[in-house]
Amino acid sequence: MGCDGGTIPKRHELVKGPKKVEKVDKNAELAAKWKYCALSQEKLRRPIVSCELGRLYNKDALIEYLLDKSAERPNTEVASHIRGMKDIKELNLTDNPEWEGERRNTKGDRYEDMHCAMFICPVVGLEMNGKHRFCYLQTCGCVFSDRALKEVKTEICHKCGDPFQDEDIVVLNGTKEEVEKLKEKIEEKRAKAKAKKTKKSKVAETVSKQSDSKDNTEPPKPDSALSSSTQNGGETSQSVVAGPSGSSTSSKGAKPSTASTTKRSVQEMEEKSEAFKSLFTSHSSAKRTKDQMSNWVTHTPYHF
Repeated sequence: MGCDGGTIPKRHELVKGPKKVEKVDKNAELAAKWKYCALSQEKLRRPIVSCELGRLYNKDALIEYLLDKSAERPNTEVASHIRGMKDIKELNLTDNPEWEGERRNTKGDRYEDMHCAMFICPVVGLEMNGKHRFCYLQTCGCVFSDRALKEVKTEICHKCGDPFQDEDIVVLNGTKEEVEKLKEKIEEKRAKAKAKKTKKSKVAETVSKQSDSKDNTEPPKPDSALSSSTQNGGETSQSVVAGPSGSSTSSKGAKPSTASTTKRSVQEMEEKSEAFKSLFTSHSSAKRTKDQMSNWVTHTPYHF
């Protein structure tokens, strides 16, 4: 049992109680979210992108994941909702002038401020280290603090001037409740897009079916028009050869019956006067007697 040399054991050394829950260091948790890529766990470096849930990624690491999703990588569940480059937005960040980089404390003889961030808000000047709430706009990708958007209310981006709405604001590294709301928003957006695509496809199918039905119902055009035109051409040539008097009148009479149904002769119009009818060659005054006819054949021999 021990206890040699006058040692007295205490209660916590003899009785084993419940294990204490290990608490995560807040500074380490904030640094993991705001200084490291959510997918590759490497330090964030430009270009930096964000998804619709507000998580931060290195663009090259995310492109490698999208190109080969079959590869075994740790922490792939974080980017499981990303289907392509349309689901991410490259962030337009503002550099912190006080950020000296990683080489400022290489010797270890200086105080290292864990809350000093690489980027700040361009309006208020707050550092993007996790202590303050930050958002980005889906329209242009500019990043601002939540305080700047509340104090300076506007519908135009403070940095680039592009218009935006309240629906375009996405919180970076939000709480669990905010992430769940963003997930519901993503599902609704994708459901609407899917319904829109199905509606477009149905409309295209109906239009194609209607065009096919019209093509099937319309009979092929017969070649009778060509035969009738050739017959009419032969008749007109025969009438021209027959004589000069018949060249003008018989050619008109040789037109197909379809033309006679649609067109009406000027001489048959009762509402027209005789003076108006005499202007045309079909009038009786334009016709000639046998004495006025010539002995040779010409196209339109008018000899008076």
